[in-house]
This record gives sequence, structure tokens and C-alpha cells, in this order.
Amino acid sequence: MSMPPKKLEEQVPQPQVNKISITLTSRNTKSLEKVCADIISLAKNKKVKAKGPIRIPNKVLRITTRKSPCGEGTNTYDRFEMRIHKRVIHILSTQDFVKDMNTISIEAGVDVEVIMDKKEAKN
Repeated sequence: MSMPPKKLEEQVPQPQVNKISITLTSRNTKSLEKVCADIISLAKNKKVKAKGPIRIPNKVLRITTRKSPCGEGTNTYDRFEMRIHKRVIHILSTQDFVKDMNTISIEAGVDVEVIMDKKEAKN
């Protein structure tokens, strides 16, 4: 027995799914973690696939200077350092999620970088 021919169903255009990479950078760990938690909770509320926050190793910038302005006297030095913390969050969603992300309050000193790539269709 042969199978009856399949009916062609109307193709409903589905919104384009994008891979969104959000990179957060800050010198203050508490404010950085708060913004990460806000983004992850928004993704869970919208039922969107999210991975992260992925903690990137800290960048430590150091400067060592002489305390004495004239160069004479005991060799004493000041050591200053600045630690830069970075987090990455990957989200699979449509562009609407980025629009919804504008409602999140981002604390002062947190830099946000959003990169959108088209997700490759798996055959």
C-alpha cells in the first residue's frame, strides 16, 4: 500500500533566532553581579535559553611609582593596582529580547557590549 501524498502546509514565517552575546565589564564586582542577575532573571521570565554568566579571568593593571618627588632619600615606592572584572552571557532569542533588555537598570561603572549573530540552522 502506498502512502497518501502529504498536503503542503502553509509555511508560517518564524522570527529569526539570534545568538546574543552580552559582555559586561566593571571594576566593582557587586554592581557587575547585580546586572548579571537582572539579565538572567529577565531571560528566565521570557523563557529564553541563556548560558552564563561566564566569569572571565580578572585583568590586573599595576603601576609602581617612587614616593619621593626629588629622587633623593630612601627608595620607597607606591604600588597602585586596578582590577577589571568581566562576565559573558550567551542568549538564544529574537531581537525582541534586546528591546526588553532596555528596561533593566544598569548600575554606574558597568560597561555593556551586545553582539548579535545569526544562529546557524542544523540539518
